[in-house]
Amino acid sequence: MKRGRLPLTALRSFEAAGRHGSFTRAAQELFVSQAAISRQVRELETWLGQALFARLHRQVVLTEQGRALLDQLTASFDSIDHLLEAVRAGASETSLSISVEPSFATSWLVPRLDRFRDQHPNIDVTVDPAPGLAEFRTSHVELAIRWSQTATSWPRVQALFLTSIAMSPVISPALLASGPALRKPADLRRYTLLHDDDRQGWAHWFQRAGVASQNLERGPLFTDTTLAMQAALRGHGVALINMLAAEESLHAGNLIKPFDIEIPSGAYWLVAPDLNNLSPAASAFAQWIQSAFAQATP
Repeated sequence: MKRGRLPLTALRSFEAAGRHGSFTRAAQELFVSQAAISRQVRELETWLGQALFARLHRQVVLTEQGRALLDQLTASFDSIDHLLEAVRAGASETSLSISVEPSFATSWLVPRLDRFRDQHPNIDVTVDPAPGLAEFRTSHVELAIRWSQTATSWPRVQALFLTSIAMSPVISPALLASGPALRKPADLRRYTLLHDDDRQGWAHWFQRAGVASQNLERGPLFTDTTLAMQAALRGHGVALINMLAAEESLHAGNLIKPFDIEIPSGAYWLVAPDLNNLSPAASAFAQWIQSAFAQATP
């Protein structure tokens, strides 16, 4: 078949629809109407003489031929996208865009980013703070750093373990000096409890500490670790915090960890579509961050 006859627009529309399993989400990704996606897919099916989707009630399902075509197109588009990004960035030797969870960016990455810059002064890093996983297909982001309980939380990407996370209570010295003494874990219930992300963490911690965990639903709730830690620093209460996020404040004495009891809380992962096929800049960053966590491990 002559390449000039390839229906590239229709193939792109079909690939997005097949990958999402939805014409609506494909339309959102490609910034066109759902009707345009449907029309392109039907024209492709007519051109091929094969049905690519089975139209069911309120959903579409790939046919056997559709699945085979989708697998090939997805791999091909990914390869093309990676090559174009390398060409666009001058082989990506001097620039790198990373998507990072805001709390990780604030508490760990930004304070240490100058160390990476000292080792790689020719690489300019763009830090994109975002809570959701990066859509590598529709952005210039090449790497992402995300928290998860497992490495299998994200489809169509690879994840490399960076470090485990543990949670433990922290309190400001001023609040502790003016409040009830903390002789045993149960004494924490005499303070305002600050909740990070959900209201289940404190129950798990008190259970680990062997303390009854009734009536722990009260207190401010923060959906970002950094906000919970800021509230603790200002003496608003006791926060159950990710120890990685609290590391600098603990070392500086701005927060106190009253008890050594910790509960596991997943891990941080380095995420990319293909960790074995990174640009020179991304490869340098991946090696640096792995080394940084390896050196920090006792």
